Amino acid sequence: MHLAVEPSILYFGTPVVLVSTLNEDSTPNLAPFSSAFWLGWRCLLGMATSSKTAGNLARTRQCAVNLPCAAQVAEVNRLALTTGLSPVPPHKEARGYRYRPDKFGAAGMTPVPSETIGPPRAAECPVHLECVLETAHPVAGDDERLSGRISCFELRVQRVHVDDSLLAHDDPDRIDPDKWRPLIMSFQRFYGLGAELADSRLASIPERMYRSPDIERARASRAVAHRSG
Repeated sequence: MHLAVEPSILYFGTPVVLVSTLNEDSTPNLAPFSSAFWLGWRCLLGMATSSKTAGNLARTRQCAVNLPCAAQVAEVNRLALTTGLSPVPPHKEARGYRYRPDKFGAAGMTPVPSETIGPPRAAECPVHLECVLETAHPVAGDDERLSGRISCFELRVQRVHVDDSLLAHDDPDRIDPDKWRPLIMSFQRFYGLGAELADSRLASIPERMYRSPDIERARASRAVAHRSG
């Protein structure tokens, strides 16, 4: 029997990402998000426009999206209820947030240089995506109480770094889903993935048929950067 209910949140389960950006003084910020999904080589991140990450991203138009695995739940949890904003905004203070200027240190992670952007990557995460901001899509602009408070940031991926233990043995450009175990957040709680349930009909389509033109664009930009360097 289905019942009509009014849940306060509708987080049915999405992967956790750690987004690194650069502060005004060029120090790195690192923040966890669970409103993330991908279309081709585009990453969509939803966040409050008042967050430190949103401000840094709007200013520099660059970020690294780091994907932790399920085994790194403790490191991610250390970043919970921390903010790079000082003073702490009242709405965050009411929820228990505290100011931590060294977010990498708080998580126990190591910043390493990126190849195409300024913000560093989180060395311990198995997957790093170097991204540039293409545009920000306002969310809930039809409601004056929410207008301007939430945006979906559209990022274009320029470089992908993956731990070699996750790659398919027969294709160095393909991630083996049996080896990749992302950290999932569902209704404010952490989960991992279980075993594969069944063969998917979609899996019969070769992944290369989904290749995005953004891959060639990323290659071209890296080649230009290499010649300039």
